Amino acid sequence: MTQLDLFTKTDREDLFEEITNTDQLKEAFKKVKENKGSPGIDRQTIEEFGSNIEKELKQLSEEVKNWTYEPKPVKRIEIPKPGGKGVRKLGIPCVRDRILQQSIKMSIEDLFEEKFSDSSYGFRPYRNQEQAIKKAQGYVKEGGIWIVDMDLEKFFDKIPQDRLMSKLSQTIKDKRVLRLIGNTLRSGTAMPDGLIETTEEGVVQGSPLSPLLSNIVLDELDKELEKRGLSFCRFADDCNVFCRSEKAAKRVMSSLTNFIEKKMKLKVNKEKSKVAKSDKVKFLGMTIHQGIIMISKKAIEKALEKIKSLVPRNSHQTIEQVIDKVNEWFRGWFEYFKMTEMPSQFVKIEAHVRRRIRAKIVAQQKSKKNLVNLLTKKGIDKAKANRSVYSKGRRTWALSHTSAVERAFSNGCFEAMGLLTFSHRKLPHWRNLSEWIKLA
Repeated sequence: MTQLDLFTKTDREDLFEEITNTDQLKEAFKKVKENKGSPGIDRQTIEEFGSNIEKELKQLSEEVKNWTYEPKPVKRIEIPKPGGKGVRKLGIPCVRDRILQQSIKMSIEDLFEEKFSDSSYGFRPYRNQEQAIKKAQGYVKEGGIWIVDMDLEKFFDKIPQDRLMSKLSQTIKDKRVLRLIGNTLRSGTAMPDGLIETTEEGVVQGSPLSPLLSNIVLDELDKELEKRGLSFCRFADDCNVFCRSEKAAKRVMSSLTNFIEKKMKLKVNKEKSKVAKSDKVKFLGMTIHQGIIMISKKAIEKALEKIKSLVPRNSHQTIEQVIDKVNEWFRGWFEYFKMTEMPSQFVKIEAHVRRRIRAKIVAQQKSKKNLVNLLTKKGIDKAKANRSVYSKGRRTWALSHTSAVERAFSNGCFEAMGLLTFSHRKLPHWRNLSEWIKLA
């Protein structure tokens, strides 16, 4: 897009007609359908809306044009945060409201996209987490080993709507579109207890518009960082600033906190924000240790907890069923975390999966006698099986790590059963499999 094109589109006053055009609404429906999602408070599913698509979209378009359209309150759901540290509040708009929001996004995104910082990577076309991590790695290699790790407290809930609308009006000249977005922001929230709360501040996290609106809000922070000549990477509300010394990083933390709270009217979470060396900072699930991209210690710990829940010792699931569940999770987990340069981190995950399954097999035998019989059937010498199983004090977890159990249920055995492993793959950016760095 040229500067002339951008100027022309910014100055346009027919965005409203574009947004309400039924052809564009149909494209918006397709995107909403791709994203799936649950029904809102009206309980209408995407499939139900789609079964009468022409009539539904025509009605939606006419309501918006006639200003009889009223977005329904979003359905509030609360997802527990890891470690019992509160809940993450998400909102589910009704399907028709999601379609209209998607159409608004389709029309206004380009107006803002070219104005955004090159150091902003979250929820933008052709940008992703891996690009952000590699940019961060570059800063660390250049000497920016001290990181200002900023955490914004309840960011989506605390966005000042008046400041957001002011920023939107600087770019969007069609006042009808501004009115439409304002109505969406103030649609209210349906709480789990049935009460409707007004929404005079904040943006619904989980709506099609919220990622773009959050970037518009945080672009002010990006511009301030650029004006100061600071190196930074931001992905949504996750922002790291890279400094050459602890003293400089602390100075930046102090001045940025003041800017965010006084100028932007947002709140910095002082408990979670910190100044630390790069190997002690988690960014998008990764850590940069001595210039090497690695899966963060916290992400590894969360993975081990997930494996524990996928492979419970006392359940009626067969080993085959457990392996299917683990494979489904591990495929997705690997697809994201394969950006690590240390494949040995996957060795740890895979070894833990196998040990959990061995422990489940041990627990299924109910008695040590049954376990000895199973091991001998698997080709283990009976004397060796007895020594392993009846050794004093060995319970299920300890038994799962004995040579007899590991030989009976070897890595090859699990591979034959279909258990996935990825550590043997040789991706171009991976280091030697034998290398291991322990994260603090």
